[in-house]
Amino acid sequence: MVRLHVKRGDQSQFLLEAAGSDRLADLTPLVARIYNGRLKVQRLCSEMEELAEHGIFLPPNMQGLTDEQIEELKLKDEWAEKCVPSGGSIFKKDEIGRRNGHAPNEKMQQVIRKTIEEAKALISKKQVQANVCVNMEMVKDALDQLRGAVMIVYPMGLPPHDPVRMEFEDKEDLSGTHAGLEVIKESEAQLWWAAKELKETKLLSDYVGKNEKTTIIVKIQKKGQGAPGREPVVSHEEQKQMMLYYYKKQEELKKLEEDDDDSFLNAEWADSHALKRQFHGVKDIKWGPR
Repeated sequence: MVRLHVKRGDQSQFLLEAAGSDRLADLTPLVARIYNGRLKVQRLCSEMEELAEHGIFLPPNMQGLTDEQIEELKLKDEWAEKCVPSGGSIFKKDEIGRRNGHAPNEKMQQVIRKTIEEAKALISKKQVQANVCVNMEMVKDALDQLRGAVMIVYPMGLPPHDPVRMEFEDKEDLSGTHAGLEVIKESEAQLWWAAKELKETKLLSDYVGKNEKTTIIVKIQKKGQGAPGREPVVSHEEQKQMMLYYYKKQEELKKLEEDDDDSFLNAEWADSHALKRQFHGVKDIKWGPR
């Protein structure tokens, strides 16, 4: 299997195994699907951290308002009584005014936080360093784990306007957000390798040959953005190691320059006549009184 090291810009994303006989018309959408799935898991983890900390999302007409304004406008969160966390809630006000402040108890918070850690680990960029390939099944597994944790803590479900529920139902609205700019639609995805666009009409082996044990760095981006930047000759980590090496050498040279004097000539090992005096028995003669 050919190993694809998928990057977005200069940032490593994940490793994926593919056969050389795979059609790029199928492989490119798959890479985009995994890439977008990882983004969804990351967004969910971020929102679920807020869910554990401050409870469910307020209705849109109540968000950002103070308690006095809500009372004055006679607004009421009808979902607060329906979506009660298992085991009761503790109040922790959301200073941003997005969530209602009725957070799950400590035990249920731990359920959410532990699941978030496990889901993040499944699709983490650290999997690249660990040489672990990510596939769509792993992304689905991470999503299922997060969905299960929410069902445990909120057995009655979440409000339809809560970002967590919207993500699970694929109804999230990312327009005008940075998260929306990161998403690449499958129909708009392009793969590049060695400054070449991997055409969807060809097979992977048309570019990498018949060697099924090779690893290539492919970059994913949107169509129409042109060729991505070439990979640097040395990686960022290698560059740091080289700079550290040359810095140490420079420090050593400085120290040698500081020690560049004739003081060592007085040392016994530098005396060219020491061996002769030793044979004549005139070594360590002292002329003063003993």
